[in-house]
Amino acid sequence: MNIKNIYCTLIVLFFCIAKTNAQEVLTIEEAMKIALENNFEIKIAKNNLTISETNVTTGNAGILPTATANIVDNNSVTNSTQVRQDGTSTTLNNAKNNSLTYGVSLGWTVFDGMRMFARYDQLKELQKLGDSELKRTILVKIGQVNAAYYDLVQQQHQLAALDTTIVISKQRVELAQNRFTIGKASKLEVLNAQVDLNTDQVTLLRQKESYANAKILLNQYLARDPKINFKVTDVVTVDDKLVLADLMDLAQKQNPALESQIINKRIAELQLKQVKASRYPTVNLTSGYNFSESQSSLGFTSENSSRGFTYGFNASMNIFDGFNQHRNEKVAKLQIENSQIAIDQQNMVLNTQLSTAFQTYLTNLELIDLEENNEAIARQNLEITLDKFRIGTITTIDFRTAQLNYVNAKVRYSNAQYEAKLSEIALKELAGNINF
Repeated sequence: MNIKNIYCTLIVLFFCIAKTNAQEVLTIEEAMKIALENNFEIKIAKNNLTISETNVTTGNAGILPTATANIVDNNSVTNSTQVRQDGTSTTLNNAKNNSLTYGVSLGWTVFDGMRMFARYDQLKELQKLGDSELKRTILVKIGQVNAAYYDLVQQQHQLAALDTTIVISKQRVELAQNRFTIGKASKLEVLNAQVDLNTDQVTLLRQKESYANAKILLNQYLARDPKINFKVTDVVTVDDKLVLADLMDLAQKQNPALESQIINKRIAELQLKQVKASRYPTVNLTSGYNFSESQSSLGFTSENSSRGFTYGFNASMNIFDGFNQHRNEKVAKLQIENSQIAIDQQNMVLNTQLSTAFQTYLTNLELIDLEENNEAIARQNLEITLDKFRIGTITTIDFRTAQLNYVNAKVRYSNAQYEAKLSEIALKELAGNINF
């Protein structure tokens, strides 16, 4: 490359770097933080958890007494006639009658076969289920953010590779034009070089479109304006120290899907307790203080009033309900059995997913080393080929092959890093161990 070409290339790179630095550099940590604050599904899951927490009260479980204030006011205007035993009668038109009753009543279930306490424990388990669902939502969304972020990183690498090949293709066009001018090459060589340059520019344009769309997708995950422009870092760091046995142990403790199934079994067991409570009597205490006033325009009593304290209790017990109690208990036990089956199934699915994902992870780690070596070889081959092309000792076809081999090797190396990162993210998501 001559001094003029080097100077022009440096000027182009300077302006590209200046334009890039003007954009926001979004790190993966910042992206995860924004997602945790803004993502709509995470917000909904947080609200659902708050609802579950709000429902965990002794009053909602039926443990506390209830107090009720009531008032009843009845009025009437009637035409009345009364006939006495001695044959005399009394008639009154537009007779006004009214009755007013008001007071406070108190009710308290003091025993219901321990159903209320089982219900309270069930509300606590439902809160844990909401917490597990929030954790699952966060893990899924953080996994999506990581995948989208590192997709942008590998696409930036592809853009850099295409920028490099266009610089080389422009040099080739210039060299072919110079050789044609001095009569050392045919016009066909110039046209072929220009066609290849145009092809590279089309590929670059398509890649820029894909890169822009990937930015929009990441902005969607972050629940922010899709027009926000930014760039991501160029480094993909893959954790190559993962151990399958450790991941399986973590998954047994932290995987949200498995955790939810275990909680569902506990909820089913508490439901059986509530069903069995119907075998025992229910005892309620009642009390109140009432006021009563009535007035009548016709009759022996024209006005009546009373006030006073009332109290008592009632008890009931199911003796026979058409075998429904037996049926309900049997159904509740089957639901517990189904919950245990679901736990066993989830364990098998989880172990299968971890084993498969870990094998893919190991393969991708090996591919990173291979593709890195291939890229280095392809770069060296391109440098040698470019020197030979300048002095005219190789054909344009050989030069183009070396050029494409380098671009493809660079893209494959970037893809290998990206696929390995996806495998790492998938394993940590299954283990419930993504750091955020």
